[in-house]
Amino acid sequence: MQLRPDALEAHLAKGLAGLYVVYGDEHLLAQEACDRIRAAARAAGFTDRSVFTVERGFDWSSLLGASQSMSLFGDRQLVELRIPSGKPGKEGADALKALAAAVNDDVLTLITLPRLDAATQKSAWFSALADAGVALKIDPVERAQLPNWVGQRLAAQGQRVAAGEEGRRALAFIAERVEGNLLAAHQEIQKLGLLYPSGSLSFDQVQDAVLNVARYDVFKLNEAMLAGDVGRLARMLDGLRGEGEAAVLVLWAVVEEVRTLLRIKRGVAAGKPLAMLTRENRVWGPRERLIGPALSRVSEGALEKALALAARLDRQVKGLSGGTPGNHRNDPPPDPWDGLFELAMTVAAPKPSAAPPVPPQRPRASAAAPTRRPV
Repeated sequence: MQLRPDALEAHLAKGLAGLYVVYGDEHLLAQEACDRIRAAARAAGFTDRSVFTVERGFDWSSLLGASQSMSLFGDRQLVELRIPSGKPGKEGADALKALAAAVNDDVLTLITLPRLDAATQKSAWFSALADAGVALKIDPVERAQLPNWVGQRLAAQGQRVAAGEEGRRALAFIAERVEGNLLAAHQEIQKLGLLYPSGSLSFDQVQDAVLNVARYDVFKLNEAMLAGDVGRLARMLDGLRGEGEAAVLVLWAVVEEVRTLLRIKRGVAAGKPLAMLTRENRVWGPRERLIGPALSRVSEGALEKALALAARLDRQVKGLSGGTPGNHRNDPPPDPWDGLFELAMTVAAPKPSAAPPVPPQRPRASAAAPTRRPV
């Protein structure tokens, strides 16, 4: 059966199933769910533990043997199987179906997997595991949900932010500082628990304690672009630049999103359903919800102009050409990162006029003013 992560504690309090499958890419939440299952297993007498990691050439018979045998010392055992790729292969699929069909009250099996696509979740081996035991899908905490998630974590350790606008500012401040890094958010919340007693936290206390621990993700940048969140977009570009990310990688990610938008835009114009187009273009998760508003915000012509700008930026970041002051109006800005911002803004906040958006001011070394020599 499928079980929501927030229902796991109540489920474990009623008793253990013989098989658990935890899958998803949010490592902190997956690890916490597995830790709760392990703790409940130890309390129930599953004191012997075996861990198997599926790699190339993995011997599936060893797993089946462990799941069907007793411990040397007669203890009940916990068998953990980790499949980092999420693809067990044909032999593995058959072994997993056999594992699901086997019943052994003295063995508890815990299987961990990454995020699975819809086709894999409908596969025979995964369906067999989910039907035989408990499957927990660990969804990522989306950016818009992060302040509430932080508030819940603070409440769990006996703390809360101040009421009203000050509290909302404090939660938003933490969410901004841990952009794309849920583990960092967890660590900062724990730090607040060590620094301050139970009760209300002021914005100043939060600001003084929380570090800027953001780890910016190139692909999260696309979400900000699709959402039209200009402030977050500028902050993430500056963060990627500060972390030493290659401009050519950022350009590739943005261009792929622009191309996807253009394909879907043309498909919608041709009368194809949006849902079918998003599946064909492998758009899922938060991007699937953001793609509709982005399509209504930007025209086909603007996307074509964005690709033309991207071609000039590509030459610039590879050192083949570059924009210089006084050049043709279609040249990219002298700084490639300003050009990347301009490119992303064609989707985030397209302008009705021909004038390009003004990129945010970033510190630069000042150039000496030219001197005019007397003739």
